Amino acid sequence: MFPFVSVPIVPLAAGKTVAATCAALVLAAASPVRAERIGEVDTAFKLFGPDHKIVVDVHDDPKVEGVSCYVSRAVTGGIKGALGVAEDKSEASIACRQVGPIRFKEPVRAQEEIFNERASLLFKRVRVLRMVDRARNALVYLTYSDRVIEGSPQNAVTAVPVERGVPIPVR
Repeated sequence: MFPFVSVPIVPLAAGKTVAATCAALVLAAASPVRAERIGEVDTAFKLFGPDHKIVVDVHDDPKVEGVSCYVSRAVTGGIKGALGVAEDKSEASIACRQVGPIRFKEPVRAQEEIFNERASLLFKRVRVLRMVDRARNALVYLTYSDRVIEGSPQNAVTAVPVERGVPIPVR
């Protein structure tokens, strides 16, 4: 499932419009799937730029059908937030739930990043990892934020039990 991207068609020269459009569509399709915004709450009024807020996004596990993860995190507003140069707080919360029958699209790794999103202009990303608890036949999801220079110990974890009759295919 890829996000819909509006690509303007600008004639570059005879015959190059189609090539430029195709290249833009390929790049859009190759980009990671973004989270779906469920809602947001303003937490602090900012006179200039958007308010500070808490957002709630949902991430469907790309390899495990029937599991969705809800992540809440702070988003910095103000002028820096509007320009995209603000650094969001490291705190995040996660709750993953079975939302349908669990089906594995392909074997999964014992530990694998399933989503990441920028939380500052250059360095910080919010990440969601899936881990497999083989002994309990469960999928464990961890969210945390990191920086290139130093990581953040602030994290949150949740687990989704998988029925014993459905083995988790680990590669």
